[in-house]
Amino acid sequence: MKFSMNKLAVITAGVLASSYSYADELKFVCYQDANECDVLSEMAEEFKAETGHTVNTEVVGYDIIKEQFESQLQTDAAPDLARVTNLGGLNQYYLDLSPYVDAAAWEKNYGATLPWFREPGGEDKGVYGWMTQLTVTGPYINVTMFEDADVEIPAEGASWDDWAVALREVKSALGINAGLAMDRTAHRMAGPAFSYGAKFFDDSGTPILVDDGFRKFAEAFIGWHEEGLMPAEGWPAGSGTQYQNAAPLFLSGDVAMHMSGSWMISNYASNIKDFEWRAVPIPCGEGGCGAMPGGAAIAAFKSSKSPEAAAMFIDFLAKEENAAKFAAATKNITAHQGLQQTGVDYGDTSPTVSEALSVFAANAGKAAESTPQAYDFQGYAKNGVIYGIVPDYLTKAITGEITLDEALEKIDADVAAKIAE
Repeated sequence: MKFSMNKLAVITAGVLASSYSYADELKFVCYQDANECDVLSEMAEEFKAETGHTVNTEVVGYDIIKEQFESQLQTDAAPDLARVTNLGGLNQYYLDLSPYVDAAAWEKNYGATLPWFREPGGEDKGVYGWMTQLTVTGPYINVTMFEDADVEIPAEGASWDDWAVALREVKSALGINAGLAMDRTAHRMAGPAFSYGAKFFDDSGTPILVDDGFRKFAEAFIGWHEEGLMPAEGWPAGSGTQYQNAAPLFLSGDVAMHMSGSWMISNYASNIKDFEWRAVPIPCGEGGCGAMPGGAAIAAFKSSKSPEAAAMFIDFLAKEENAAKFAAATKNITAHQGLQQTGVDYGDTSPTVSEALSVFAANAGKAAESTPQAYDFQGYAKNGVIYGIVPDYLTKAITGEITLDEALEKIDADVAAKIAE
């Protein structure tokens, strides 16, 4: 019996060695807001132990993904996989995972988000990527500042104008640099614009930006900068399509509110030690309670020399137990529809984090109900065009380089021209 067991061990080792000799090495380009790439690297080791395939993770800044990555996909330097946010815009480069995975299971577990990756029109049924998390935009506040300034925190349902009043009071009472900071990207300003009534699309589904609602928000937004409610280190400090993360201004106590999104929960939970923070319900307005849904996804690319291994890694991550593990470790909202029903065990999560996750999940629901154009915009294949054009011209209006009317005219004209290409 002893001989037989030893013989079995030798045979098993030989089979594994033979299997691993055909194992692939995958290059995975990853950006992280907090610890997402760290967690994915750990899970890649589990994947290697299970399959023999190696995943080499290269962590890069988000600006690389946002501004340079598509150019990289057009060269021989393209990776096998990447964590991306321009979901529909990169469709032409995606590897369709359908031949390598159980597409029916993917449809059951991720059917709500699969269309975000696909070509428009409804005919494309491919499986192109795994949403690492669902995200939704919304604000964080420095609760300690409100308490020190003796300013009442606006209640759920308050408008952006209500919040502006409260933030002016906090700024005045404490002498801080500014009241509100917002990440420099059209993605963050879209939600507030929806609240002011911006539609982003006409009745036929054609993108339009400059309607009455968009103009109203643009006027308010520029005015907040002119009065100093928003900081010069935010939008005015960038140019062109440059992304500007406003988190450092919130972490340092220079502002009382940061308009960002659910992906910052883990970062703030780990790094805020000197004050109490809180996620608050998305402000509302005549257009509804606007927030942008979305998130980051891991996709594989047609240029990969190891398509089956790349698909296997994504399928591995998307399995229910691994999706739950990732959500718990990164403190994110899962895109797995089964887990959304049963819930994710976040372990020893603090009450602040648990509350923040609930607030952002509610924000997503409010947006789906009152500003459905947010979901249309997220799935729109050319939304990257709008993301690129809006910050450039609005910043020029903020700094006085052009007037608001000129900025809106140029936004409208450039969007129309780019969409037609």
